[in-house]
Amino acid sequence: MSKPRSPLADYSIYLMVRVFVCIIQALSLHAARGLARGLAWLAYRVDKRHREVAKDNLRHAFPGKYSEVELDELVRSVYRHFCTMLIEIIHLPRCFHTNNWRRYFSLGNGKEMMDCLLSGRPLTIVTGHFGNWEMAGYALGLLGFTTYAVARPLDNPYLDRYLCSFREKTGQKILAKKGDFEQMQALLDSGGIIATLADQDAGQRGLFVDFFGRPASTHKAIALLALEHRVPLVVVGTPKIAEPLFYQVQVGDIINPEEYEGNPDAVRAITQRFTSAFERLVRQAPGQYFWLHRRWKHQPAKPRRKAA
Repeated sequence: MSKPRSPLADYSIYLMVRVFVCIIQALSLHAARGLARGLAWLAYRVDKRHREVAKDNLRHAFPGKYSEVELDELVRSVYRHFCTMLIEIIHLPRCFHTNNWRRYFSLGNGKEMMDCLLSGRPLTIVTGHFGNWEMAGYALGLLGFTTYAVARPLDNPYLDRYLCSFREKTGQKILAKKGDFEQMQALLDSGGIIATLADQDAGQRGLFVDFFGRPASTHKAIALLALEHRVPLVVVGTPKIAEPLFYQVQVGDIINPEEYEGNPDAVRAITQRFTSAFERLVRQAPGQYFWLHRRWKHQPAKPRRKAA
């Protein structure tokens, strides 16, 4: 049984976050990015557990490619990227508008992406913790596309409402990862666009597919919904391609469920395909992937030996 949360503690944390956001927004983007580098240095120094998780993940993902010195520098770059990304997200409402979005953002594979968004068919955008996924949803809303992002609500209700207000500022809608499944089905039936992060560990009951050479537990719902509602999947990443703040949506693959009609293991085939497409995107800029999380936390259960 989980310990009941303290509303006072939750609200205190919320206030501290709001004060931090106010300070960052009061700084120039250049000064805020300098602060991000300092935060990244500090996080790297004190967060030994996640630092070692990242190094271990990178050793498995790129066996023999990096020396220990190079691995250490790559992990430092991961901390720098995500601290900087946080600062840039806070500045988005101040600097990113409909009349200047091209200064900060571009649609790579533009025709492919626009064809998917304007097809009139339902669509699932499959991405992960790579580049700046928050900016992608923010930008699509700013450009007039109503997307529904699937996300787990934060445990702190005050922070959850604050984050949702940011995400929905340009028209993006948020669906709870658990509890809104029927709404997702209704949206797809009506031609809606859903975006989801597909690189989170799904536990022991997830579907294990290959990701960087190791079995990774992956949620089956993406493939199941695609097959049931005939929903194309577009696999995208949003890496930073120029400084100080310029990101690009890159299409890794477009998967049409019709291609898998009659396939007895279509769910596994689709899940492996979008996972492999996302891996190819990450390989282009490994310093922008969130190696600090335990993506391979669960592994397939070993078969039990028969009793003699």
